[in-house]
Amino acid sequence: MKKETLKSIKERRSIKAYLPEQIKEEELDLILEAGTYAANGRSLQSAKMVVVQDKETRDLLSRLNAQVMGTDKDPFYGAPTVVVVFADSNCHTYVEDGSLVMGNLMLGAYAVGVGSCWIHRARQVFQLPEGKELMKKWGLDESYVGVGNCILGYTKGDIPQAKPRKIDYILKV
Repeated sequence: MKKETLKSIKERRSIKAYLPEQIKEEELDLILEAGTYAANGRSLQSAKMVVVQDKETRDLLSRLNAQVMGTDKDPFYGAPTVVVVFADSNCHTYVEDGSLVMGNLMLGAYAVGVGSCWIHRARQVFQLPEGKELMKKWGLDESYVGVGNCILGYTKGDIPQAKPRKIDYILKV
């Protein structure tokens, strides 16, 4: 058993404060590669990752996500990179496939010292006219569904500690 993997799983936290500087290309590539190795149904690899680093598009995604959430605050917490994970709804395991990609992205980010957080509402954002327009621009047809936004950046401040695990988390029967 690779105990360092278990250690990473236990130590990785969702980061909600980021420095403005962009992450290094080498770090991004390693994080994305981790995403490509996520488990997926029947090895169909139904997920696609769209990397957004230009400020204009990142801010548009933030605004649309905030609109869906009913706020005017930045739901991306200032992170300079957003990886939008989509999955092909023609595959019956698309939600699970995209979710596992999200998990691998966050673990990959932790492994290279980059903060990350799963931000919801990708499905709703890409059902909006502006979201559909972005999907079209990116070459994604309407069978693709937004699963999540993995925000990435350098952590501003301390990494939060894990909350204690609930007592009845595991039932052995």
